[in-house]
Amino acid sequence: MEQANISRMYGLEHTIAAKLFDGAQYPWELLPKISSFIVELGNSLPEEIFEKRGENIWIARSAKVAPTASITGPCIIDENAEIRHCAFIRGNAIVGKGAVVGNSTELKNVVLFDKVQVPHYNYVGDSILGYKAHMGAGSITSNVKSDKTLVVVRDGREEIATGLKKFGAMLGDCVEVGCGSVLNPGTVIGPESQIYPLSSVRGVVPERSIYKKQGEVVGRRQPT
Repeated sequence: MEQANISRMYGLEHTIAAKLFDGAQYPWELLPKISSFIVELGNSLPEEIFEKRGENIWIARSAKVAPTASITGPCIIDENAEIRHCAFIRGNAIVGKGAVVGNSTELKNVVLFDKVQVPHYNYVGDSILGYKAHMGAGSITSNVKSDKTLVVVRDGREEIATGLKKFGAMLGDCVEVGCGSVLNPGTVIGPESQIYPLSSVRGVVPERSIYKKQGEVVGRRQPT
């Protein structure tokens, strides 16, 4: 499943968590490793740039964090990130440089690359969002199947058993998710793809595509 390879999905120069990806082929392999990685990395961060604000919580001094935000460790919030009113970070979260975590947005076991935007009423759990990925208002990652079975990634007839019960979505660099969309467990969206608003997405969406609805995915036109 070449489309889902880390090398096809992400530019690792755009995350403080680049070393987390060492030796892995697919991004979901990293989900069980996020917590321990944060603790190891956090303890090595320079004190002149990052302040430790509680147990295993490191926040860049240049980041803006609303006093109403709730943050549980392990967590790293990188430089110039913005954590807005009533954001709820439940732990095992890396928030990249210049990223925005918005009003009433909830994060759990995630890596947000630099300049990711999850700005309005989003739930992002057990997921990795690439550089400049954006989730429109009310869009969420659904991270557990209704029958509670282990998640399988499907691309046409090709399948990969992940061995994971909790797996939200892998968004490549510069993905745009429309408002009110649900990304079902095991969704993989290739870089520079767009998801129409109010979509229910599952499986693999190819890079540089427009997802209109299930079974209707078209290529994006290249700029002239």
